[in-house]
Amino acid sequence: MGNNKELTSVSKATIGRLPAYHRYLKEKQAQGERTIASTAIAEDLHLNAVQVRKDLSLISTTAGKPKRGFDVDELIADIDRFLGYDNVSDAVLVGAGGLGSALAGYGGFKNYGLNIVAAFDADPSRIGRTVGGVHVFDARETASLVRRLNVRIGILAVPKEAAQGAADALVAGGVRAIWNFAPVHLSLPENIAVKNEDMAASLAILSKRLAEILSHEK
Repeated sequence: MGNNKELTSVSKATIGRLPAYHRYLKEKQAQGERTIASTAIAEDLHLNAVQVRKDLSLISTTAGKPKRGFDVDELIADIDRFLGYDNVSDAVLVGAGGLGSALAGYGGFKNYGLNIVAAFDADPSRIGRTVGGVHVFDARETASLVRRLNVRIGILAVPKEAAQGAADALVAGGVRAIWNFAPVHLSLPENIAVKNEDMAASLAILSKRLAEILSHEK
């Protein structure tokens, strides 16, 4: 990740937009584009041009030129550096069911600095198998193996009743950040970073927006 000084000077909203900029710029790079104007980025991503310039000026080492725009390669490198994409972090996955298997098989994580090195599950039928190229170990080995691997990131894709125990095992193994896909609030030490992916909340928001759109069409 970027250093603490950088993180404190950039808002969560800006950090949340950076992956979209990164994907967009990688596409332009693949198409052979050498430079890009902030107005073009804003238009293609349906964002405000002033906001785009502000976001990129916070993390870029070189400001975009008024006529030439941003250097695509340099801007990608700046985002890589800031978000830590240029420093791949190993992670472990707890829960090798449907969602866990899908996460393990998603090769795109490596583009964003994440490399899943091991998975854990309590189901005997899954232990010893491979999902997405990742070996599944017995969940009882979580703490000890995570410690041996010196992994700092854990991904939870378990049922809610198993989430707290799995999170505790990750913390016991030395994990400092947990990406939680389980629909439950975790009780963890303050020095553990947690990002909850609340699918029910996301669906509720989507359903509400859909209802508003349909009501306006009547």
